[in-house]
Amino acid sequence: MARNIIIAILVVVVAGAGFWGYREHEEKNAILNHTENTYQRAFHDLTYQVDLLHDEIGSTLAMNSTEKLSPSLAEVWRITSQAQNDLGQLPLGLMPFSKTEEFLKKVGDFSYQHSIRNQEHEPLTDENYDDLKTLYSQAADIQNELRSVQSLVLKDHLRWMDAELAMSAGEEPLNNAIVNGFKIIDDKVSGFSEVNFDSETEHVAGNDEKIYERIKDEKTITKQEAEEVAKTFLGRSALGDVQVTETGEGLDYEAYSLTIADRKHNTNVTMDITKNGGHPVWMLNERDIDKDVLSLSEAADNAKNFLETNDFNDMQLVDSKQYDNVGVFQFVFVDDKIRIYPDEVVVEVALDEGDIIAFENFAYLANHKDDREFNLELTKEDAEEKANGNLDIKEHYVAVIENQAGDEVTCHEFYGTIENDTFRIFINAETGNEEQVEKLPNPEPVYH
Repeated sequence: MARNIIIAILVVVVAGAGFWGYREHEEKNAILNHTENTYQRAFHDLTYQVDLLHDEIGSTLAMNSTEKLSPSLAEVWRITSQAQNDLGQLPLGLMPFSKTEEFLKKVGDFSYQHSIRNQEHEPLTDENYDDLKTLYSQAADIQNELRSVQSLVLKDHLRWMDAELAMSAGEEPLNNAIVNGFKIIDDKVSGFSEVNFDSETEHVAGNDEKIYERIKDEKTITKQEAEEVAKTFLGRSALGDVQVTETGEGLDYEAYSLTIADRKHNTNVTMDITKNGGHPVWMLNERDIDKDVLSLSEAADNAKNFLETNDFNDMQLVDSKQYDNVGVFQFVFVDDKIRIYPDEVVVEVALDEGDIIAFENFAYLANHKDDREFNLELTKEDAEEKANGNLDIKEHYVAVIENQAGDEVTCHEFYGTIENDTFRIFINAETGNEEQVEKLPNPEPVYH
């Protein structure tokens, strides 16, 4: 009798363990299937969005009506945003795929910047159309490669989970058609000729020429004088030996490159000073910063004092950010209460000791002047009517910015909110055109 009871209990236990194992297996399969389905959906959506992107750029090129051009470019921007979203859902973190992501971002920036311009007053130039043609061709290349990968996935029932495992293993060469296909796409994108849509690069290159024009007639300083300029500018008693060399080719203006020993932190401060006029161009001290002691506000005061000590007067803080333990501050020159964004300097402050660890002066050195004329034909109230009616305006300034054509224009600068997002909008104070719309980053959520 007892023996039968024990056998019955063992049968129940074995059956229960088997059922539990079966449930665990089913739940695990369900999770894996759900993940695989998510990857497959994102991949096929990405392929579809790149198809749409190619078609929409083609439609934009074929348009003759300026009224339709801006909506079409806005549609290109929307599609690239969706493609970036789909791409972000794929498990590509373990493989280099940055070039394709960068390509989509640049297409999005390009289309957005040109979609918001007034096509009646500022139609696309021949150069803009050439850029669009290049983007059309490049989008076709990516489309074809993605279609090839999609064909293999459908034909051979390839799984993204297998691709993820192959990438995790890190074995070379990778024997996975999905991974190899995406690697081919990224390699192809890296070989694309550069379209002239990188406004930041243009900006720096243009600054070099402007700096040359501005300082070419100023007095040339010696290496010894450059060393004295550097020590006065940095104002540090712990600075040690200085090495001075001349910058090589590649700059429109001549400068000295200085390497100065920072004895306190056992690092070097590097900086460039122009030969003509002895103007500090940039400075960097790459030292370790393990903790943040100062608040961003205290660090901003240090940055402001540093600028005033070095005769950068009438500068206003317009933006501040914290990256790790560093405060980054953007200042612009203020002329008669008008913010001059082209006259910008950037200062970085270490939040452990509050010292200046980086300084960038390209824009101010290239653009600063005291004889600007301001065209303020529209009042603040006139400009408000040109802004989005849903914008709840919180702050207003008058500012000078560089527009898409590289011309300085006087604008009404509005900060406002639409629902939970904050925007900065520049309305041309002469024409009423919406020159620039920028969504400002929301505060990072804090998770507990």
